[in-house]
Amino acid sequence: MSPSGEIAMRRTLAALTMGLSIAALNAPGIAFAADEPKPAAGKDAEAKKPDPDVASASVAESAHPVKRSIPLNGGALAYTVTPGTLTIRNDEGAPIASVFYVAYTVDRGKGGQRPVTFLFNGGPGSSSMWLHMGSFGPMKVDASRPEAIAGPPFRLMPNPDTLLDKTDLVFIDAVTTGLSRPLGKAEGKDFFGVDKDLDAFTRAIQRYLTVYARWDSPKFVLGESYGTLRAAGLSYSLQQRGVQLNGVALLSTTLDINMLFSPVDQSFINIVPTYAATAAYHNRLASKPGDMNAYLAEVRNFARGPYTLALSKGDAITPAERDAVARQLGAYIGISPEVIVRANLRLDPNRFRKELLRDRRLTVGRLDSRFLGEDTDAGGEGPEYDPTDASISGAFIGALNDYLFRDLGYETPLSYRPNNYAGIGGKWDWNHNSAGGPQITADTSVDLGAAMRRNPKMKLLSLNGLYDMATPFFGAEYDIDHMSLEPDRRANISWKYYPSGHMTYIDPDSARALKADIEGWMDSAK
Repeated sequence: MSPSGEIAMRRTLAALTMGLSIAALNAPGIAFAADEPKPAAGKDAEAKKPDPDVASASVAESAHPVKRSIPLNGGALAYTVTPGTLTIRNDEGAPIASVFYVAYTVDRGKGGQRPVTFLFNGGPGSSSMWLHMGSFGPMKVDASRPEAIAGPPFRLMPNPDTLLDKTDLVFIDAVTTGLSRPLGKAEGKDFFGVDKDLDAFTRAIQRYLTVYARWDSPKFVLGESYGTLRAAGLSYSLQQRGVQLNGVALLSTTLDINMLFSPVDQSFINIVPTYAATAAYHNRLASKPGDMNAYLAEVRNFARGPYTLALSKGDAITPAERDAVARQLGAYIGISPEVIVRANLRLDPNRFRKELLRDRRLTVGRLDSRFLGEDTDAGGEGPEYDPTDASISGAFIGALNDYLFRDLGYETPLSYRPNNYAGIGGKWDWNHNSAGGPQITADTSVDLGAAMRRNPKMKLLSLNGLYDMATPFFGAEYDIDHMSLEPDRRANISWKYYPSGHMTYIDPDSARALKADIEGWMDSAK
């Protein structure tokens, strides 16, 4: 049945039901509602009481400001850290979610307008714990080496690469993650979708601007991973509601989700330069490249040229052409041509992660291919786990809980959810009503392009880790290069690359470069 037909049927049923009710009330021998026996008041009241054993979020907004300072650049940086909640409401004014945030602010002085940056991770289903505890805040988990972090106590230390001296920072947890929860009649499923999520974040940012009188501040958003798809979508949805952004920063980018979820040829092309960087890092090439940038430029040209042409031929490729491409690809990525031919020239990331160091009985990480893992079955098809995630998750989760509840003294009956992947499962709605029209699978590069065309001053910064196999840097280039922008708008795009992985900030050298790059970009965007 069509949507319009379904609506008509519902209206007909409602009219019939109303008519039957009126007839029943006027029929002989039928008691009026006033004559019916009433349930005991005590039982009725008892039924309406909330279960005292169920912890839930409060509709009332909270804020728990704490004054702190850290040593920075030979002096001290004084700031206020505020964990709290924002209540977002639907268009009728009913509360739909309590959104948890942690804000870091520096006194603006009279008339001062410091920038404010909203930061979030992705998933979908991830809290913003990773960015909060590892990137640009004034305190940071020490996860500086590509190996497992030792057990507790974990090192949470002043961050020499914080952005707080440049911009206020607001870390936001998606609804059903962290301490963010649905309210009223809303349920988790009401936030499980591209557009549902965009709406919640748009409302949360608007609410923060209102509560803290920041509507006139320079405004930036910074998303990581799926958070980049969200950030690109927010650039347009915020703009449509009157929130003009100065800039959007994308860290470890995926804008067209189809490139990650579907085995289309372009997804295999996008990851080749990351394979090459990984092979070079682990010394799996015939000779180590003297200039990594020049080497990766060469690999890009091969990927978008001979490799793309070979894949486009499909089954029509000749054995000679296939073997020649397999030999060249193998030389670039450290995998034998025989393995590549058996994979029909399309080596998926899991097989590469298992194959590269198979002779050493090791696997490489997905989030950061510098990390190494060991499997039960060294002869298997793919890795049993991601050594990056296994190496650092315990430290981030332990440090956040200790910092938030002991150090800052924030009180809540809720438990902090690092993620809600299990709760979301396969329920996420990937449909998207983009700036260019409905999409079956979201590609928010369309929204970002529309926002940049409408706001000629907005700047875009693409931040990429060379060893990120989850969101390859060549894929970010492909997405952003296909936004149909004129040269004057393309001039607003900046690109930066780091010898790190998905979470580029855990590498100390990359973290220092990130700080300098982002601060320079923000100066250009005011």
